Amino acid sequence: MRKVIVGAFVSLDGVMQAPGGPREDPTGGFHYGGWVMPLMDEVFGEEVDKLFAQPFDLLLGRKTYEIFAAHWPYAEGGPDDAMARTFNSITKHVATRKGLDLNWKGSVALRDAALDVAGLKQENGPALITQGSSDLIRTLLANDLVDEINLFTFPIVLGNGKTLFDDGAKATAFKLTDHRVSPNGIVITRYERAGAVKTDDYSMDPPTPAEVARREKMQREG
Repeated sequence: MRKVIVGAFVSLDGVMQAPGGPREDPTGGFHYGGWVMPLMDEVFGEEVDKLFAQPFDLLLGRKTYEIFAAHWPYAEGGPDDAMARTFNSITKHVATRKGLDLNWKGSVALRDAALDVAGLKQENGPALITQGSSDLIRTLLANDLVDEINLFTFPIVLGNGKTLFDDGAKATAFKLTDHRVSPNGIVITRYERAGAVKTDDYSMDPPTPAEVARREKMQREG
């Protein structure tokens, strides 16, 4: 079976929109495109390389695909030559319901993201790694398809923008399996699935009269 691995650059408040440049995705009047760039350091680069050191296919939403397809095919021979050659040679699975022109070599359309990714997971093959693609990631989380989350959390608050999580994510427990802090304060963490969410109860048994009154008040207020 194949694993779905989320790779995401996020701010402290969970925003992941347009990390690479001001013209990457100004949707919704987002004014901070390129917020990752000033904080990149050697450790950040090492951990990104580590994420892509394993055999993998890319799993992309439509907008991220368009950004990548306008960049990586033209990046060979430049400073990111190794990454460009890798991205250009592997399969790119693209979630799109529109008639997107998949000109980037090795691109395959996913018409129903949840159903198609669930099918891909049943196959033998390399891991499926996301980059960007916030809408797609939310679909994967809502359908319980994510096996691992690699977060690069940057020490900034952006206030608004597209976020990694929304209210549709299915409740799932994860365990921290690796972590590192870069010189510029990027907290790099890897989480793997750990089954269902467990709960417990810290309240007194039997409850105090004040607690009984509080519960009754909550019921009245809905």
